[in-house]
Amino acid sequence: MMKNINTELIIGLFMIAGFLAFGYISLQMGEFSIFDLEKNYTLEAEFDNVSGLKVGAGIEIAGVNVGKVARINLGNKGLAKVTMLIDQDIRITADAIASIRTQGLIGDKYIKIIQGADEEMLERGDLIFDTESAIDFEELVSKYIFESD
Repeated sequence: MMKNINTELIIGLFMIAGFLAFGYISLQMGEFSIFDLEKNYTLEAEFDNVSGLKVGAGIEIAGVNVGKVARINLGNKGLAKVTMLIDQDIRITADAIASIRTQGLIGDKYIKIIQGADEEMLERGDLIFDTESAIDFEELVSKYIFESD
C-alpha cells in the first residue's frame, strides 16, 4: 500500500514538473513573452501604411536583430501606430529613421532602423518621428498596368 502511494506521488510530481516546463517554453517561444519586458524597453513609431507587418516581426539595425514588434494598432491621427520592444543594451538616436522593409522579394516584413548623428538618445516610450512606410507592390503594379499613355 505504501509503495503505491510513493509511486503515485512521484508520477504526480513528474507530471506537474512537465506541465510547468511546457508552460515556460511556450511563453519563451511565443511571439510575445512576458519575460521580454524585463530585457527590453518600448519605442513607438507611426506609419502611413504597415501592410504585411505582423506582431513578432523583427527589428534590425545594420542587419542585426535588436528587437521585435510588440503591437500594431490605429493611432489618433489615422496612422498605424507600431510599438516596438528594443533590447535593453541598444540605444537609438533621437533622429533615427524607422522604415518597413521586406526580406527578399516576397519575404516577411520587418522594421529597419537607421541611426542618425544626434547625440541625444530615445528613452522608454518615446516616438521615432522619421518613418518610411511599407511599399505596396499591388498598388505599384496596378498604377503601371492601368496608366494611360
